Amino acid sequence: MAGVRMFSRRSCHLCDDARAIIQAERSRRAFDFEEIFIDGDEGLERTYGLRVPVVEVDGTEEFEYRVEPARFHELLGRL
Repeated sequence: MAGVRMFSRRSCHLCDDARAIIQAERSRRAFDFEEIFIDGDEGLERTYGLRVPVVEVDGTEEFEYRVEPARFHELLGRL
């Protein structure tokens, strides 16, 4: 099963938008989803900073700031 991981921050409207796109796709197909909040984690904040949301599909970073729904759908279809 494909895995999607999103690095995000609390009170982040772009993260809310990305989460909505991911959840909409989850209503159509099964895949694992993990959201990791970087707030308060020095290492993650250093790595991702203000680039959130960052979305990985099957371990590969595919999106930064915005998730394009059609491309996200296509990427999951390839797995």
